[in-house]
Amino acid sequence: MEILIDNKQKRIDIDPDDLRKKTEQILEGLGCNSSVILSLVLVDAAEMSDLNYKYRGKKEPTNVLSFSQTEGNYAKLHPDLMGDVVICTDRAADDAVELGYTNTEMVLYLLIHGILHLAGYEHSQPLEAGLMQEKVERIFQAFAEPKTHD
Repeated sequence: MEILIDNKQKRIDIDPDDLRKKTEQILEGLGCNSSVILSLVLVDAAEMSDLNYKYRGKKEPTNVLSFSQTEGNYAKLHPDLMGDVVICTDRAADDAVELGYTNTEMVLYLLIHGILHLAGYEHSQPLEAGLMQEKVERIFQAFAEPKTHD
């Protein structure tokens, strides 16, 4: 697997090796081919606002965007290219505080969500939203540190 990481932000300290390893584990768990290529970009709120407006017509920054390379006119050009996941670390840090996660956990959570979109999961309808949320939670919990009992 080829995982390309472009860290274009400064708010959250990112360990690219750890993020690459977790991305590979997520993709393997989803049964992705070992030749799959995925790009992960970490951006600030200003850049995410621009992307969200350009591709979705919404002016505010969202926390994660996924761009599939397996659909559309050029999908057959490079069959191993799965797509791009863009995570807004400003939103991730704010969401982490609100939800009681660490920044690293929140980035992982958003990464899982973004990869599931690339794998074909959606959440525009209530039933599919529930299924996708379940899948995100199940994968996320698999990464949770085991709790020790004192």
